[in-house]
Amino acid sequence: MSLRASPAIVHAALPEGGEVTVWVGVPEDPYLSPREVTNVDLQLREGDEVLATVTTVLDPDQESEAHQLAREVQSALESGEAALTASALEPFADRLR
Repeated sequence: MSLRASPAIVHAALPEGGEVTVWVGVPEDPYLSPREVTNVDLQLREGDEVLATVTTVLDPDQESEAHQLAREVQSALESGEAALTASALEPFADRLR
């Protein structure tokens, strides 16, 4: 199994109320076959809407690292340490695990 078929998904309860989904996985690209897409994205979603997205340093086979990343972002969002922006996600996405 890889992040292509099974992304890391957690839900974060925001301090001001509401909830977002933290999604780490291989994004769909209508112009490439699934095997050709090698980037792993970190996204914040509210329902079907993507609020922020950044590309990570992870590979599609790094499942445990993706779950760790998702939990780190969840914790930062729930504590109010991170905002719902791509710039707030970049430090998480750029760090090797």
